[in-house]
Amino acid sequence: MTMLSHPLRQLSRRHVLGLGVGALAAGLAPLRPANAAIPAGTVLKVGDQKGGVQSVIEAAGLLADLPYRIEWSQFPAAAPLLEALNAGAIEVGYAGDAPTTFALAAGTTAKIIGAVRSNPQSTTILVPGSSPIRRVADLKGKTIGTGRGSIGHYLVLAALKANGLKPDDVKIAFLLPSDAKSALAAGSIDAWSTWGIYVSQALLVDGARAVVTGTGLMSGLSYQSATLEAISTKREALTDLIRRFAAARLWALENSDAYAGIWARTVGVDPAIARHTFGVERARPVAIDASVIADQQATSDVWREFGIIPKRLDAAAIFDPGFNSALPA
Repeated sequence: MTMLSHPLRQLSRRHVLGLGVGALAAGLAPLRPANAAIPAGTVLKVGDQKGGVQSVIEAAGLLADLPYRIEWSQFPAAAPLLEALNAGAIEVGYAGDAPTTFALAAGTTAKIIGAVRSNPQSTTILVPGSSPIRRVADLKGKTIGTGRGSIGHYLVLAALKANGLKPDDVKIAFLLPSDAKSALAAGSIDAWSTWGIYVSQALLVDGARAVVTGTGLMSGLSYQSATLEAISTKREALTDLIRRFAAARLWALENSDAYAGIWARTVGVDPAIARHTFGVERARPVAIDASVIADQQATSDVWREFGIIPKRLDAAAIFDPGFNSALPA
């Protein structure tokens, strides 16, 4: 199981509690008291990518006084996180719609219990600043690095389709983000399809240039998915986690500079990179409703069209909308 090598740095209790007050001042309703139905000693094994979930809940002051204990595991990308979910090494984890579809279609026994919608522009196909590649058509015959089954992989296929190209018009090199970043710098791939902080770092630090973004091509959805066992035996704890994550996301939208500074220190990047990432993403919790299910079906159907998953996935069957009650009013 691949995890990030460094743990999240701990914020002081005074700082966390102060940020919690800030969250309430931003208009978030106080979280209800710990639910007595959560048995003493309950532990949730939570998977996260580069501290994105843990840091925002912590920054908003909403990790204090948990009625259960969280064991966090940090991953560099969705694929290893979802592999851990499938293996039962974690019970709930956060990943984009495309890799979640890929994992569920491959047999991962889990359901989606929470949804977040971000600006699709945060997923981007990048090239070096000196590259002659200017548009999607210029990618023909080129090698694009991305993660298999990732939102970056999905963007490659969607962009090719939208521009009248076929998957075999390009070569896709399946790489984890750190390897793709190095390969692009070394010239062993021509382009890199990636997301979030990796896009911001490439644009602001490495001088990369965007060829196409996910705008108009992707839903921007990401999900919290949980194992069927956890949904059955730890439903109240999962509901509480979804509630805290949603409230923290809303706090971050109103306090993006403060959160960017905290998250930058947590993962060890320049605050300008964090601010750029959040300024583009604008991630917001949304209910699992007909529009989310329809967008998920569209994503699943693209995967099926290109043979990435073996059969059509019924999107409605992979959600548990009962957790919508956890969202702030």
